[in-house]
Amino acid sequence: QNLIGDEVVETERTTPESFELHALFRRMADAGCTYVLMEVSSHSLVLDRVYGLHFAAGIFTNLTQDHLDFHHTMEEYAKAKARLFSLCDVGIINFDDKWKDVISADTNCKIAWYSAKEPVDFVAENIQMYDDRVEFEVLGEKIKLHIPGQFSVYNALAVIGCALKLGISLSVISSALGSIRGVKGRAEVVPTNTPYTVMIDYAHTPDALENILKTVQGFAKGRVILVFGCGGDRDRTKRPKMAQMASKYADFVVVTSDNPRTEDPNAIIADIVEGIRLPHERYHVEADRKCAIGYAMSIADDGDVILLAGKGHETYQEINHVKHHMDEREIVADLLR
Repeated sequence: QNLIGDEVVETERTTPESFELHALFRRMADAGCTYVLMEVSSHSLVLDRVYGLHFAAGIFTNLTQDHLDFHHTMEEYAKAKARLFSLCDVGIINFDDKWKDVISADTNCKIAWYSAKEPVDFVAENIQMYDDRVEFEVLGEKIKLHIPGQFSVYNALAVIGCALKLGISLSVISSALGSIRGVKGRAEVVPTNTPYTVMIDYAHTPDALENILKTVQGFAKGRVILVFGCGGDRDRTKRPKMAQMASKYADFVVVTSDNPRTEDPNAIIADIVEGIRLPHERYHVEADRKCAIGYAMSIADDGDVILLAGKGHETYQEINHVKHHMDEREIVADLLR
């Protein structure tokens, strides 16, 4: 749908979602909104849910296995993502991602590259990693971001490149990034007043799990204890792959439920366990997520880091189309009490 004045113009690519989105933007504009920052999923691009939109800038961060129940292959997934850049004035693309050539192949928008390794348009130099932040330089400006991990460097580079292309000064960007104190569910440290640390992260793909585990490994003084599961009614092939990442980077793994949806939680766990490459004494299976968190806390020693992966910002668990309240911060506090 295109809104021209008060007239709605129908096209052959009309979808209910695209109409609702344009109507929402009309209300936002009438209310005085001047900027929209939005995630555009591969599903929405393929299904024309963003038909008729044009973007001042689009960002591509990285591509790892997910949604293959819909796209079937990684090549198809990448081409779906690439559609975004036919709708943009400029594309800010991660030069270090192996899918960059597919993403940038068929677009006629201007491309700006960012990297933590190569001398492209925006490159992070003198990178310093800490347990509570990252520091690096871009175009001679020092950047400090209070979210740990190499992935934070890449995320910061993406928004730096985008903001610069939109005319925002590097000094303003640096000041804004320095004022951030973390994002809920992303490498979030839970207050516990215990000799061990509890961290919550949304990681629910093999690559994301690898990234956060490497981050935790970098500052953990003791063991890395991972609690994770996989979502139901989604790509089954990533389950053993996530288990392999868990086996490679965690010292102890507690396999549990995520959002089982309409699947049997024990069947999901069985798929995960197929990929575990640890001796039996280094992993534990507990389908009840609250009990799994309690188990991890019961075995934690001084200096250990417990990583609760998969739920992140979510405060519910979806079972048979019903969302049950589940906030891992509350669970940790209840267990400590």
